[in-house]
Amino acid sequence: MPGRSWFVAAGDKQEGPYSEDEFRDLIARGSVRADTYVWADGMQDWKYAGDIPGLLSTGVAPPAIPRPGASVPSANGDPSGGSFSINIGIWEMLGRALVFVIGFLLVIPAPWVAASFYGWIVSRIHVPQRGYLGFSGKPLDIWYVFVGLALMTYIGLTGVPYLEYLLFPVQAYLSWMTVRWVMANITSEGRPLQLSFDGSPWIYIGWYLLMAVSFISIIGWAWVVVYWMRWICANISGTHRAISFNATGLEVLWRTLVFSIGSVLIIPIPWVMSWYTRWYVSQFSASERLA
Repeated sequence: MPGRSWFVAAGDKQEGPYSEDEFRDLIARGSVRADTYVWADGMQDWKYAGDIPGLLSTGVAPPAIPRPGASVPSANGDPSGGSFSINIGIWEMLGRALVFVIGFLLVIPAPWVAASFYGWIVSRIHVPQRGYLGFSGKPLDIWYVFVGLALMTYIGLTGVPYLEYLLFPVQAYLSWMTVRWVMANITSEGRPLQLSFDGSPWIYIGWYLLMAVSFISIIGWAWVVVYWMRWICANISGTHRAISFNATGLEVLWRTLVFSIGSVLIIPIPWVMSWYTRWYVSQFSASERLA
C-alpha cells in the first residue's frame, strides 16, 4: 500500500506518522529492526517489523540451520541470541537515582521509591523478539524488605562493634528477596511473564560474602560479578529462552573504574551513569533453545 503512514513504538510511546520514504530510511539507518513494533494504515494490530512479509527482506541467503541443542540466532543477527537494550535519558536516570537514594535515607518512603525505580528501569528494557518489558510490582508487596535494607544504611552509626558484619547475611537475604520479587513481577504487553528466580538463598548469600571478600584482591571482584550474574541467569525459570550474561571480568573492571572516576569528578556523573547502565544491560541476552 504505497503512500500509507507508519508509526514506530519507542518504549511506551509511539513515534510518527512517517511517510513510506521516511519509514524506509529508518530501516536503512537501522532505527527500525526486526524486533521493533510498527503499525501502518490497514494493519489491525501492532507487529514486529520482522513479522511483516517483505518489509525487511534484503535478498541475503539465510544462515545454516543450527544443530539440535544449539541456540537460535535472534532476528538482529546477534549470535548470542540478541542483546537486551535500555532506552533511558541521561537526566531522567540521574533524577530517579537521586530520588531512590534519598528515599532510602528517609527509610519510610523506601518501598515506594524502590517500586517506582524498578518499575521504571524494567519498562525501559527492550528484549529482542519480545519488545519492551513492563512491571507490576507494588510498594507494599515486600515493604519490610525495603525498610530493612534502608535501615541497614545506618548500621555504622549505632556504634555497636561488629554489628555490620553480623547483619551482613541478613542484608544478603533481603537482596535475594528483592531479586525474586522483581523477577516475579516482570510483564510483557500487560501480561505476566511468569518468570521466577529459583536460586538458593544460601548460595546467593555465599556470592554476597564472596563479593565482599574479593575486594581484598583489588580487582578480583570484577570476575565475581561476572560469575554471580551468570549464576543468577542460570536460575531464571519460566521462559523457553536461555538468559545469559556475556561480559568478561576485564570489561566489568575497566568500565567500573571509569564510572568510579567520573563519579568522583561529580560533573560527569549523569553521562557515566547512563553510559554504564546501557552497557551493563546490553551484556544480557536471550537465546532460543531447540528441542
